Amino acid sequence: MTWNIYLSGEIHTDWREQIKQGCSERALDVSFSSAVTDHEASDAAGDVLGPEQDNFWRDHKSAKVNAIRTSTLIGRCDIAIVRFGDKYKQWNAAFDAGQCAALGKPYITLHDEALIHPLKEVDAAALAWASDVEQVVSILAYITSQQ
Repeated sequence: MTWNIYLSGEIHTDWREQIKQGCSERALDVSFSSAVTDHEASDAAGDVLGPEQDNFWRDHKSAKVNAIRTSTLIGRCDIAIVRFGDKYKQWNAAFDAGQCAALGKPYITLHDEALIHPLKEVDAAALAWASDVEQVVSILAYITSQQ
């Protein structure tokens, strides 16, 4: 079975590539999907529907267009990895975690110890909290290699 892993959250570091690399090195039978990680492209996703004078409506339309992708991919995944970085607030990642919880999709949170308190509810619904990429890859190796 190929496990479909959805990678959600922080877009300013290469954590996605590190997970993909670690899984490749271990020859795990996994595939990956994620939201659009190009910040400008994501912000402009709704622009095809026409210009807006008010940034609220531009963001609103773009969020809805982006939700077509994220909702579909979360619905198809076997497990999600939800990354919270320390530099920016990832409200979208918290929303993705909530979708996973509502759909009964297992997810692992990935964040530093400094975020334990602010993410207590998100972590409470997660099946694991990892503080580094190697822990995530090790969990994926365990769950995908057991018969």
